[in-house]
Amino acid sequence: MEFDHVAQQVPDIAAAVEWQVRTVPGSRVLHQDATWALVESGGAKLAFVLPDQHPSHLAFRVDAEELERLAVRHGAEIATHRDATRSIYIEGPGALATEIIAYPEEA
Repeated sequence: MEFDHVAQQVPDIAAAVEWQVRTVPGSRVLHQDATWALVESGGAKLAFVLPDQHPSHLAFRVDAEELERLAVRHGAEIATHRDATRSIYIEGPGALATEIIAYPEEA
């Protein structure tokens, strides 16, 4: 398991991306649409998400087999996303949320 990204809920994806790129020199937009964005800044990946679509969270990358095992262990349903990644969310105390994510084999 390795760290993948941190996600922050924002009300406006475009405004958040523009601010991040303007504020942190060298930031690179990896993906952006109206509903979410992924920016690499200072060696870390930061996802901006809409509040009604994803919680703010920390994400950790695993392989497909480990994702299946953890889904069973936590009683979580695996979701397949538009970019073909698959993941589960595990809710912790308070507002703590963790995403466990697996990328397609070719990623």
